[in-house]
Amino acid sequence: QVQLVESGGGLVQAGGSLRLSCAASGRTFRRAMGWFRQAPGKERELVAVISWSGGSTRYADSVKGRFTISRDNAKNTVYLQMNSLKPEDTAVYYCNVPLGRFVRFGWGPGTQVTVSS
Repeated sequence: QVQLVESGGGLVQAGGSLRLSCAASGRTFRRAMGWFRQAPGKERELVAVISWSGGSTRYADSVKGRFTISRDNAKNTVYLQMNSLKPEDTAVYYCNVPLGRFVRFGWGPGTQVTVSS
C-alpha cells in the first residue's frame, strides 16, 4: 500500500514562492505523478504532471511558466516549485498518480497554500 504525504505549504504574499514536496511511502512504483489542487468551493484540478523518468512534464494553463514539477525517484519524492504566486493559487495541494478522470491511490492529507494579496 502506498501512502502519499504532502508538505511545504504555507502563507505567502502575492509574487512569492513556495516549494511543495510529496513523499511516497510503501512500495515504489514506476508511474507518472501529478500535483492537484482544490480551492474552496471548487473541484479538484490537475495542475502539473511529470513522467516516471522526469523527461516529460505538462502544466495547466493557469500555472504554466510559474510552476515547475520535478521528482527524485531515489527518494520517492515529487516536488512542485511555485513562483510568482497569485491569490487564485490559494488551495489545498495534493499529489497522486493521475489515471484519466481518476487517481491510482488514496488521497493524502494535502498541504494548504494561502496567497495573500
